[in-house]
Amino acid sequence: MEIRRDDLSGPEIRALISEHLHHMFETSPPESVHALDLEGLKKPDVTFWSLWIEGELAGCGALKELGREHGEVKSMRTAHAHRRQGVARHMLAHLLEEARQRGYRQVSLETGSMEAFDAARRLYESFGFTYCDPFADYEADPNSVFMTKVL
Repeated sequence: MEIRRDDLSGPEIRALISEHLHHMFETSPPESVHALDLEGLKKPDVTFWSLWIEGELAGCGALKELGREHGEVKSMRTAHAHRRQGVARHMLAHLLEEARQRGYRQVSLETGSMEAFDAARRLYESFGFTYCDPFADYEADPNSVFMTKVL
């Protein structure tokens, strides 16, 4: 597995982000979708990575800086053909290591509360994320859960 910092210009990554957004709107009401689109992922406070296996895009993830010591995991997605191969686990480990190198003391995230997000929540729990109140600009939402990890 190779992780690359990505400028989001390639057709493969654009297709994966499109798939990600489509899935978010398919599983959540529009007011509860907090996934970033391509322009949102290109903002200066967001760093985006893609993960490749033998030249094929397998997944992606991003880290958004909320403050000098607090980051947010964004846009975690595994390509359908690479599910259950450890892609998300590998990407999340990379994001947490990057957060440590930046000096963050805390990393948080928002994900869905519905059954479609069970696997994602289990992954985050396995890395030591715990449930928390809304953070940053988020508000309480029955379709969202918020998680955080102290580094």
